[in-house]
Formats: sequence, structure tokens, C-alpha cells
Amino acid sequence: MQLGSLRQLTLVSFVVVLVPLALLVGYSQIKLSEIAQIASNEAEYSVNTVRQVSKMEGLSIDIERLVRQYNIVKKDALKSLIGRSTQRFTEFQFLICEQLLEKDNCIRLSGRIDWINQYSGTDDPLLLDAQLAEFKQNLNDLAAQVDSSLDQRIQDQQVYVSSVQQTQFWLTACLLGVSFLLIVLGSKAILKPVSRLERVITAISRQEDTLPVISTSGPKELIVLEQKLHRLAGRLIQLENLRHALLRHASHELKTPLASIKEGCSLLTEQVVGPLNVDQEEVLSLLNSSTDRLNLLIEQLLDYNLLLQQAKPVFSKINTDSFFETFITENSLAIKQHDNQIEMKIDLATIFADQKLFRRILDNLVSNAIAHGSKGRPINISLYQQGDMQVLDFANRGQKIAVEQRNILFQPFSRGEGVRNDRVTGSGLGLSIVADCARMMFGKAEFVEVDYADVCVRVCIPNKEASI
Repeated sequence: MQLGSLRQLTLVSFVVVLVPLALLVGYSQIKLSEIAQIASNEAEYSVNTVRQVSKMEGLSIDIERLVRQYNIVKKDALKSLIGRSTQRFTEFQFLICEQLLEKDNCIRLSGRIDWINQYSGTDDPLLLDAQLAEFKQNLNDLAAQVDSSLDQRIQDQQVYVSSVQQTQFWLTACLLGVSFLLIVLGSKAILKPVSRLERVITAISRQEDTLPVISTSGPKELIVLEQKLHRLAGRLIQLENLRHALLRHASHELKTPLASIKEGCSLLTEQVVGPLNVDQEEVLSLLNSSTDRLNLLIEQLLDYNLLLQQAKPVFSKINTDSFFETFITENSLAIKQHDNQIEMKIDLATIFADQKLFRRILDNLVSNAIAHGSKGRPINISLYQQGDMQVLDFANRGQKIAVEQRNILFQPFSRGEGVRNDRVTGSGLGLSIVADCARMMFGKAEFVEVDYADVCVRVCIPNKEASI
């Protein structure tokens, strides 16, 4: 059956899960009522039986007394009383004996009653004593048989209750198992459409080229939500394309007039068009610094745009010796200009990462350290393994960063409060690029406290090679 909504699916799942529990409760109620009825019937039967035996014992005493009186006085009135007493005794005996399986004691007792009814008072007194003693013994035997029968019925009742308890236990275990299985199946039925939405959201967050196909079956609310997510993904792709195109065209269009401005400033600086006075040289100096800063901002925008266009990282094994040697060589000029030294501690011979992204992390970190770190102080680079993570620590001396600003600095276009060494206002993209590069390699970047430096950026990248 195809359910039309998530509410219907949830309600039906709950009802189906409750069915075994309802059956268990119903069965328990029936058996409990049955046991209660049996206990009530058995109690009533036992009380009535004991009461009848007690009355028979009382009547036996009356019969014996009347028979002995009749043996002495020989009156017909006593004979009539004996008959009525034996008749009542026989009625109680019949009620008891019809419940007993063995009738021997009943037959013998009936024989004694017949003899008493036929007694004429002429027999030998010794014979009379023997018959009455036999009558009393037969009654005692019947009472003992009744007691044994009552004990047996109690034992049978206990056995029945024990069997009901055992059946109840196994039925409870089975029905609870069925309920648990139905809970699992119901949970899967409810979570299956939700997991499809999760896959769509994951694909959107990873900027995958294709999204999972829209479901054709399932709750209508979730199908509508899945369709909206697909439309949202298409809209996001359009916005990303527009943003990339805007950054690319804006940067390109800015570089062309900027090159002309720089060329004009260079001609003026070289005084090709004529000598300059002091005020003109000062204005020209401001123009040169502004064009340099604008050129740096354009290059960082292009770099950030290039990073955004790289949708998926390409992991490979990187030789750390040659990689860091190339990195130091290409950044040696900037490092020497600020009189910094690079102190490296590389514990890994190779790392598994995207080479372009990892190099971009290093370039932005060294640029940030040179711009904000203390001149003439060393820059520490450490690379080591920590669990399944490849950890890069990039530390420098300088002004410490407040705890409340640390996360903000990894956001795009966020700048710190410190003054740069080159007096150029940064774009606030350097650490953002570091964080984005780490995130694209399924890692993270954060500020950490170390005892050997004032500022330390730690980049953790999982070793995907170990899980392959």
C-alpha cells in the first residue's frame, strides 16, 4: 500500500507496531479472567464438598445413635427417623460420589446404608457394632478420598497456572520480538525518504555535478521538498556561475586600466615627461602605493575565484622534501626582505593531499606571517601525524590574536586589528582561502596555543590513503 503523506506513514507504522502488543494484552486479559474463574469455581467446589462431607459425618452420628436406640426400644417412629436420615445421607453421598473417579468407597458405604435401612433390631449386638464400625470406617475412607481429590485438583490447577505462565512468557517474548522487528521496519520506512533528502543535501553541499534522481514514491511532503531542493540546487549553480563570471570579468577589466595607470605612474616617476616638484612626488608616491594595493587585491580575488572553481580535490602522494624545498625557494625573496628565518620540523616523508590546495595553504600562511609577524623573528613550520590526521602547524611571533576574533578571521573579507608590516590594507581573503582549502580536503584550519610562538595556525587534513 502506498501512503500519501508522512503523517499517514507515521500513524500506520505506530498502529502496526501496537498490534502485537494489543494481541498480548488481549491474550493476557483472557487468560487472567480464565484463571480467576477457575480459582473461583474450585474454591466454591471445595467449600461445598467439605460442607457436604461435614454434614454426612453429622448425619452418620445421628444414624448410629438412632440405630442403637431402635435396637433397644424397637419403636416404629425411630425406624422412620432412621429412614429419613439415611435418605439425606444418600443425597449428600450421591453429590460427592458423582465427582469421584473411583467408586469403591461409595459402593461399600452404600452397602452399609442398605443394611441400616433393612435392620430389624433382631441381629446380634456384636454384629450391629461391627456393621456400625464398618459404616464409620467407610465414611472415613470416603472423606480421605475426597481430601485426596481436592489436593489433586489444587495440584492440577497449579500445573495449569504454571503452563499459562510459561506460555505467557514465550508469547510475550515472541510478540515483543515481532514488535521490535516492526519498529525497525517502520523506522526504515520513515527514514528512507529522509535519507534521500540527506543525500540530496550532501550532494548540494559538495557541489556535485549530478544530484540523485527525484523519488517517484514516498510521502508527498518529502517528494515536494526534494523537488524544491533540486530547484534550489539549480539556482545555486546559477548564482555560483554568475559569481565566478563576475569575479573573472571584473578582475580582468580592472587589470587593463590598472596596467595603464601603473605605466603612467612609472613614466612620471622616471620624470620622462618633465621634472617634478616635492608635492608632485608625494602625490605620485601615493598613486604608486594605491596601484600596488589595488593590484594585490585583484590578484587575491583571482586566486579566490580560482579556488571556488576547483570543485573536487585531486589527492596524490607528495614528497615533502622536494615540495617544501620548492616552496622555500619561491618565497625566499619575501622572507629575506623581512629578515625572517624558516625553521622546519618535517616528520612525514610524504603526505596525501591535493598538491595545489596544500601549496595554496602554505603560500597564504607565509604571506600572512610576513605581513603580520615580527621582523627578524623565525617562522616555524611543523608537519607530523596525529592519529589519522596529517597536521601542519604554521607559527610566527608577533601580536597575539584575541580568542573572540580567531574564528572570524577565517571568514572571507575579515581583517584583523593588527597593523601590517607593509602598511598595505589586506583584502581579508588569506586565512579564508586557507580554511576553504583545508575544508575542500575534508580537513579544518584553526588557531591553537603553542609555547614557542605567539600565533599558530593548525591545519588538519585526514589521511585518505589509509582508508583506501
